[in-house]
Amino acid sequence: MQQTSPTEQGASPEAPKIEFPCQYPIKIVGDAAPDFKVTVVDIVEQHSPGFDRRSVRMVDSRNGRFQSVRVVIHATGQDQLNALFHSLKATGRVHMVL
Repeated sequence: MQQTSPTEQGASPEAPKIEFPCQYPIKIVGDAAPDFKVTVVDIVEQHSPGFDRRSVRMVDSRNGRFQSVRVVIHATGQDQLNALFHSLKATGRVHMVL
């Protein structure tokens, strides 16, 4: 008898557990604008005071329509990450947080 994996049976695999506190990379994607990076960094600073601003990297999409801002924060827990996600999405300018 052949066994099937949980994915083949229709169940989704469990997401890996994050051990807090940790250094946590985040990629934020939104519409390109001169102040997008500043807006994102200000919100990240509210949720992770003193994060290393030297970790901030910005990349424009090929067509210039979108920008991604990458940061690394000191994550203290899932509540912090959820609050950061909601604040970023509440701007109406962020399309994805990865």
